[in-house]
Parts: sequence; C-alpha cells; structure tokens
Amino acid sequence: MISTDICIVGAGPVGLFAVFEAGLLKLRCHVVDALPQPGGQLSEIYPKKPIYDIPGFPEILAGDLVDNLMKQIEPFHPTFTLGERVERFAKLDDGSFQLYTTDGTEIHCKAVAIAGGLGSFEPRKPAVENLEQFEGGKGVHYMVRDPEYFRDQKIVIAGGGDSALDWTNFLANVAADVTLVHRGTTFRGAADSAEKVKTLADAGKIKLVLSSNVTHLHGNGKLAEVTITGNDGTAETVPLDHFIPLFGLTPKLGPIGEWGLELTDDAIVVDTLDYSTSLPGVYAIGDINTYPGKLKLILCGFHEAALMCQGAFKYIYPDKKYTLKYTTVNGAPSM
Repeated sequence: MISTDICIVGAGPVGLFAVFEAGLLKLRCHVVDALPQPGGQLSEIYPKKPIYDIPGFPEILAGDLVDNLMKQIEPFHPTFTLGERVERFAKLDDGSFQLYTTDGTEIHCKAVAIAGGLGSFEPRKPAVENLEQFEGGKGVHYMVRDPEYFRDQKIVIAGGGDSALDWTNFLANVAADVTLVHRGTTFRGAADSAEKVKTLADAGKIKLVLSSNVTHLHGNGKLAEVTITGNDGTAETVPLDHFIPLFGLTPKLGPIGEWGLELTDDAIVVDTLDYSTSLPGVYAIGDINTYPGKLKLILCGFHEAALMCQGAFKYIYPDKKYTLKYTTVNGAPSM
C-alpha cells in the first residue's frame, strides 16, 4: 500500500510542476503514469522538438524541459508508479481515496489530481498489410523517440501533417536514405515545413513520393522492404530498415471517463477557483480539463497546478490556515 497526500494521475509537465507546488505546501505526492517514463507527450512524442512559449526560455527542447522539471522537484522526493494505468478509485468514508492500477498497485491518498493530458494516446495506424507483424522493434515505429536510432539507416516516412514533415526535414541529416510518401499532392502541415521538404527533394537529399501509399510490408522476422502503390495503380518495392507512419495520435479518455465526474466532450469540467471537479477532493489540471476560455497550453497548466494545490491543501487541512510564502524569501524547502 502506497500512502501519500496527493496522488497525481499523469506525469506530464503539468503533473510534474504540480509536485513542486505541492511541495511548497509540504504536501507529499505520488505520481502514476501509463508511460514507462515521466514527461508525458513531451517524452513520448517529441522529446527533441523545441518549445518556444515557456516563460524564461526563448527556446527549449521538450526533453530538456522534462529534465528541468524533474530536477526542480527533487527536493520534495516524489514517488512514482510508471508503466501502470489507474483503472479505478474509491472515495472512503473519511474523505480520502483509494486508487487501483492495472498491475494491482494500491494507493491511498487524501486528494487526487488528474493531470492526464488528453488521456491515453493510440497511434492512428494506416491500412497496410502485415503492419502489426513488424511492430515491437521489428521495423515499424509510430513515433521518433531518439533520432540517433536512425543514424545511417534507410527509412520510409508516411504522412502529410506536421510530424511527417518535421521528422523528414530533421532525419534528412541523420539517416542514410529518407523517403516521404504522401497520399495527396498538398500537405496539411506548416507551409514552411512543406517548402523545406520540397527543397530537400529537389536537391536529391530525400525522395518525395506523392499521390501514393505504402501498401505492403515485407520481411522475415524483421522489416526489409515496403511496397509503395501510386493512386494510378503502379507499384514499387523498395528496401529499407525502418517504416515510420505518422498519421497522428487518437486520444482516449480511458477509465477516467467512468469515474463519475462531470464531463463535456471527453474533458473534465472544473471550477477555476481551484480546478476542482464535481467530486470534492478530486481535481483536474492541464489538457484533460475544460472551462470557459480554456487554452491547452503548458504554461496555462502550470497556473492551474498552482491554484489546484492551494485548493487541495484546504481540502486536506480544512482547519489549518496557510500563509503564502514567496520562494524569493524562503527558497524552495525540501521535505
């Protein structure tokens, strides 16, 4: 049995910053996330992409922001359960909560903060023969975690959105051979990124195949070739090491949608006074919540985390008065 003050469901940037804000209030936190590492989307989807709207950082890589947040919360010694998803929870007679994960971990806490982003993400998979046969490290990748993994490799990327364009531009300087396959003739992503792709193709640094789809995968235990079929029916089989279909991710609210909280369009309705939900003692911060004027930005989530922790403190200690202490005066206390 894990016992803590606040159980934070979601280890993305907003959940991690909530640990810091809770620590300033001397509240202990345990963080649960279905992903195997902290950082949420920043670690899982685009750790090497720059972010430009974090105060004080004109530009910072998503992965570096996660590293900084982890360093910032070190003095408060948070504990983590990673690679497990919270399936259900129960509110006890004394107002505290019991949470249960997919692997049977039980967590007792005095308040719950849901910071699950958009929920759990699943890649949108194209209709390609034998696709699942080459998942799990056998050649098919639905996201780029570490570009260096593809150093001097032959890769085929499929898609026409920002991710496909951005990674084509980036990996052109990493991989030995890059082919971008797009079913249309125009791209959905940023015009500047599309222009860079076309410039690389004109210079012979990548191969751009339009009005086509990857239709078949081939290999004996490991991906070796793909068949690219044009909209006119012509087909070409090319050798490769990795196939990266980038058609976006589908967010799913998952078990949270069955917790009895008030929802609107798969988002949790909150009171902006303290980002409390319809169930006292349960809060929701970050992309998973909704309220009038909501902006799905990391910096807004940071603001929500600060006010949420104030509300959680009052819920846990209704008779205890808290006086705001600035870190410029008192520093960041440890626990």
